[in-house]
Amino acid sequence: MAEVIVETPSVDNLVGALTGARRRSRQEAAHQLALMAHQDAHQLLPYVDELVDALYRPEAQTRWEVFDALGELCLIDPEAVAKGYDGAEASLFDEGSATVRLAAFRFLCRLGASSPARSDASWPLLDEAIQCYHGDPEYHDMLLALLEFARGDLSENTRDALIARISFDTTNSQAYIKAFSTQIVAAAKGGE
Repeated sequence: MAEVIVETPSVDNLVGALTGARRRSRQEAAHQLALMAHQDAHQLLPYVDELVDALYRPEAQTRWEVFDALGELCLIDPEAVAKGYDGAEASLFDEGSATVRLAAFRFLCRLGASSPARSDASWPLLDEAIQCYHGDPEYHDMLLALLEFARGDLSENTRDALIARISFDTTNSQAYIKAFSTQIVAAAKGGE
């Protein structure tokens, strides 16, 4: 039996597909780009503008996959991906997809953790989302992202606001909410 070789599309072709007319092609391209970002995000740096533009596609999967890729890029060039802030704000309150909301929240946490100024810009949206989605099914994963945020390079004001917001759940919640809230507060105070 002959071996079948599947050729991976080039980054150029995948990025080009993000603007195509077919929903399915955009989703598949975004998925491949997210996988590539996890392997070597540097190869996507020249395409940040195109990725940010894809945050405005109508289908949820394209957006959540692109947020995943931008989150990886944030680890190497947060200034470049800060252009995705407005797209994240729009997706953070998407009523049709919890997955998109979670992806936008993760992206904002990673972006906010990268500098005091970006923490100040991201915190109001993160704070609002914490209040809106507290206890929702995706809240567990939001708390994981918030723990990464708490360990980041936050401004003193953002750090204090985070502690104030989460402290209530350290004593008044149960199960995972209490456990993660306790870890978040400890991290924000510099104890973790």
